[in-house]
Amino acid sequence: MGRILILTNSSGGLYDFRNEFVQALLAGHEVYVSMPDDVKEKELTAEGCRIIKTDINRRGINPLEDLKLYRTYSRMMKALKPDLVVTYTIKPNIYGGFAAARRKIPYIATITGLGGAFDRTGILLRLIVTMYRTGLKKAACVFFQNEENRGIFQRLGITAKKTRMVMGSGVNLDRHRYEEYPTGEDTHFLFVGRVMKERGILEYIEAAEALHSDSVFFDIMGYCDEDYQDMLDELERKGIVHQIGFHTEVHPYLAAASAIVVASFHEGMSNALIEGAATGRPVIASNISGCLEAFEEGQTGFGFTPGHAEELIRAMKMFLSLSTKERAKMGRRAREKMEKEFDRKLVTGEYMDEVRLILGK
Repeated sequence: MGRILILTNSSGGLYDFRNEFVQALLAGHEVYVSMPDDVKEKELTAEGCRIIKTDINRRGINPLEDLKLYRTYSRMMKALKPDLVVTYTIKPNIYGGFAAARRKIPYIATITGLGGAFDRTGILLRLIVTMYRTGLKKAACVFFQNEENRGIFQRLGITAKKTRMVMGSGVNLDRHRYEEYPTGEDTHFLFVGRVMKERGILEYIEAAEALHSDSVFFDIMGYCDEDYQDMLDELERKGIVHQIGFHTEVHPYLAAASAIVVASFHEGMSNALIEGAATGRPVIASNISGCLEAFEEGQTGFGFTPGHAEELIRAMKMFLSLSTKERAKMGRRAREKMEKEFDRKLVTGEYMDEVRLILGK
């Protein structure tokens, strides 16, 4: 059996969005997972993964912390001698890439989105680009989730031996099964994601203040990643928003919603959007790469320019003008699109093709 090492910054992200790939690896390999938390440790361990706890400051830019992470990865690879390393998200991609390249271990990286890193300017942007160039240049394959991200890397000279495009992480069509559209007069918009500026929370709040009523509700599901908790608590006291909080099982909340709202400034491929669409819910989504691929304007949802609350409000008003029957038809078309294009089995197959090619099996 081969030995695979997976480096990730979130056990929940690995289990919720990539577990089919993990299971496919487990069918023929020993799988070790380096992760910073225990949210899905029990589930991954039960499947057969061997867990290595690794502290990661996901958003910090302390060079001493990052050097420590690189050394941790390097020692890990020296001890395990994996046949292949698989990395997700910026720090595992970069520092795991450094370590794997130095030890001449083949590795696969996935760009799950650029976030705000490439919005920076000056020396900090140059540093990020240089680190990516070094971390990925010897990767056996880098997977991208949208063409815009791949184009940005190419223009900046961030190259690997090979790149492949996949439809995000795909969606598990059994777990996120189609649900009949809710009946009744109430409309529930559901914001899904971390509560932070670049996820569009401020524009969502502005829309809630403008449009909430006795029959139009604005729900928020996700943990507060920036300093907005006091504001959200006050808005909830006023009846403007309702906080659902963070949940590892999102499907019941998607099913209860009238429309899913994805207001991000950046996405690799929005999992919230494709999971909501698979459930049969129309979407209100940012007109950006990582969202545009997953909805059809006026057919499965409505788009708007991120950062522009007035456009979000316009899109929501268009949705509110639809009858329940028209909304349900949108949701059915959204499900059909997911079945044709976003089935996670297809994405898992792409990864396993590359694994077999690299390992010569």
